Order: sequence, then C-alpha cells, then structure tokens
Amino acid sequence: MSRPPIVRLENIRKTYQMGLITVEALRGLSLVIETGEYLSIMGPSGCGKSTLLNLLGCLDRPTSGAYYLGDDDVAQLQDDDLSALRGARLGFIFQSYNLIQQLTVVENIEIPLYYQGWPQDKSRALAEQLATRVGLKDRLEHKPYELSGGQQQRVAIARALVNDPLVILADEATGNLDSTSGAEILNIFDDLHHQGKTLIMITHDDDVAQRAERNVRLRDGQIESDVRR
Repeated sequence: MSRPPIVRLENIRKTYQMGLITVEALRGLSLVIETGEYLSIMGPSGCGKSTLLNLLGCLDRPTSGAYYLGDDDVAQLQDDDLSALRGARLGFIFQSYNLIQQLTVVENIEIPLYYQGWPQDKSRALAEQLATRVGLKDRLEHKPYELSGGQQQRVAIARALVNDPLVILADEATGNLDSTSGAEILNIFDDLHHQGKTLIMITHDDDVAQRAERNVRLRDGQIESDVRR
C-alpha cells in the first residue's frame, strides 16, 4: 500500500482584510508534495510565497480549502494540537537564523527538545551529534555573535533537524550569506535530500532554485508553473 503524499493542499484560499479592502493572497492553490522531494518556490514580490510558507509551516490557517500534512487535516486542528504538530513534524530555517544570542551553539540546537520535555543528557548528546554533522564540532560553546553567517546558518540547520522533522522549510536560507557560505549551505541541503528528507525552499535566486529537483513558480496567489527536472 502506497504512502499518502507528505503535503497535500486542496483549493487553498487565504484572504486578509485591510480596512475596507480584501486582499486575496492565495487564490485556489492546489499542490501535492511527495515524501523526499526537494522543491523550490519562487515568484515576484507579493505573489503569495510568504503566505504559502506560513500555511505550510502551520503558522497560519487557510481561509478555505484543505491542508493535509501526512494523514493530518491541519486546517481542522485546534491551536494546541497545531502547535504540537509544528514542533514535532516541521523544521524551520530562516534567512535571519533566529538564534538566541545568549545561548551557545549546542543550547540553541537543543531548544525544540526542551519544549518536548527531553531529558537534558539525551538532548545534549543529540545536539552535539548534529552540530558535528553540520561541521561545528569545535564551536559547541560559542555564542552566535562569535560565529560567521554561514556558521550561524549551520546552527539553524542543526536545530531544524533535531526533532527529525517530516518536512524542512527554508525561507531564503542563503539570502544573508556570501557566495561561498551559501554554496556550503546548499551542499548540506543536497546531502539532506539524498538522505531522504523533504525540503521546501523559498528563494528569489534562480541559481539557488535550480539546486532543487522541482521548481514551483507563483504569480498572483496561484501556481504559474510547476517543473520537475
């Protein structure tokens, strides 16, 4: 028996009320993503990329339509259940890293496990293992401000992996990095893809998008093109 898609969006609409004006950010968007796919999402400013990412990341709800993450109908979940699902099944990598400056590398990586109630010895061991995996074995006790941008993004990647997520969501993950550091991060993404992880990457950069095996382009809240390479 075949597995269901990891992500299934059916006729998703998202509207925002801005005074007397109704803004349609997503207009009947449907999308299926299989387990293990590496997908980029592109489009001009205002096309709905950020709205779509927020919905995929369970940070917001659609106005109408259905969103299935595995077997779960996400749009129907209560807030507490939605938060639990987000923490257990999704990993986030942001352009600005979103690290806590007062915490060390290993402590930043541990944060999701803390909220899940892991014993400290087990969470520390896993965090150290993941730090080593992304090339930060010698930086465990450093604070984010002591690291380069590329190193900070590696911390963010390790943190995103710590709960063994079903889906990794990357929002302009190389946007603040120089070309060398950006290439190193994309190499890590390639490795994760080859290990079977599902990656969804928002980017404005055509060269970055071409690293993915599937390229989805949005325009005016709808899918303009969907190309598999």
